[in-house]
Amino acid sequence: MEFVIYLVLGACAGVLAGLFGVGGGMIIVPVLVYSFALQGFAPDVLTHMAVGTSLATIAFTSVNSVRAHHQLGAVRWPLFVWLALGIVFGAVLGALTASAITGPLLQKIIGIFAICVAIQMAFELKPKAALGEPGKPALTIAGGVIGWASSIFGIGGGSLTVPFLVWRSVPMQQAVATSAACGMPIALAGAASFIWTGWAAAPLPDWSLGYVYLPALIGIAATSVFFAGYGARLAHRLSQRLLKRLFALLLVVVGINFLL
Repeated sequence: MEFVIYLVLGACAGVLAGLFGVGGGMIIVPVLVYSFALQGFAPDVLTHMAVGTSLATIAFTSVNSVRAHHQLGAVRWPLFVWLALGIVFGAVLGALTASAITGPLLQKIIGIFAICVAIQMAFELKPKAALGEPGKPALTIAGGVIGWASSIFGIGGGSLTVPFLVWRSVPMQQAVATSAACGMPIALAGAASFIWTGWAAAPLPDWSLGYVYLPALIGIAATSVFFAGYGARLAHRLSQRLLKRLFALLLVVVGINFLL
């Protein structure tokens, strides 16, 4: 039965990610926290497992998105290379940071972040181009910060990478496409680090690889890839403003619940 839940979660994450243009991690992490708690996972490890498993799923779900953006010629690969350099180091540092935080405190940090994303979505807060396109040092430093935060929150980094690139005068379409490509190094470095930091953690449930829970990874990855395209098509038929505000409300409820 639990595997069916993960298949459904993957489908929902894919649809919602396609609808709202946010990474599935914003949906997957909270649901996995609730799911793992119901399954009786130890409170000390369940939040770390939700984050680590979410990062591992992004490694699979981002493939189709990156391919589509690349075929459209929208990915700025020279920018990606220097961002990715910082992202890898930042993602490893983020996993180490998360491992030093207790499970309940990590939930509260994720809750605050969910509320911040909700405010951004509800009020459609978007940065304006203020500076010229970044050079290599700026990209690497920004990548480090983005990788660090994304690894802690279990996300692909789109809510951080896109605003940064737009602020640095990269056109929105290219910013979104380059951000999608950045999800891959975030996911790979972050997931690998959570496997390593959780390798000797206890008590871990069966079928765990460090802080990555394999049944959840397989179930979510199996369905989210296919349903993301459906969500993107559905987005063109529905009111984006209403959808974003409803999703923002959901994130606020999740965030408050994590904080209480």
